[in-house]
Amino acid sequence: MKKVHYNDIQSLVGQEIGASEWVLIDQDRVNKFADATGDHQWIHVDVEKAKQFMGGTIAHGYLTLSLIPWLGSQIMSIEGVSRGINYGSNKVRFTNMVPVGSKVRAKQKLLGVEPKGGGLQLTNEITIEIEGKDRPACIAETISLIYP
Repeated sequence: MKKVHYNDIQSLVGQEIGASEWVLIDQDRVNKFADATGDHQWIHVDVEKAKQFMGGTIAHGYLTLSLIPWLGSQIMSIEGVSRGINYGSNKVRFTNMVPVGSKVRAKQKLLGVEPKGGGLQLTNEITIEIEGKDRPACIAETISLIYP
């Protein structure tokens, strides 16, 4: 994990910060996400039908996206921060399906740092990779705010 102080975060702009640990995407996680969001489309939750038509179930794209804060917390720790909030995304692309039973991890690149509202606005490019696949599951440009 990369550790940096709030006052030094600007020095990392343009750099790849690092990668998280691999995390297993199992059917239980997918089913819980389906229950939480009401998205019970068969490609996610009907194991037998999905095996028949597409080789198995796949994770929701938004499940993959929702892992970013947790996986990102494994990549970088910013000292001297009282709080941080997710501010939004400039763009999100789901570029590959995540088969249930596969592992994913996040890679983070800091694209920009700007003063905003008494804190700093960070723009990151987050790439969610699938273990053993050339094409990532998701590429997202996320925005967060941190305060001293």
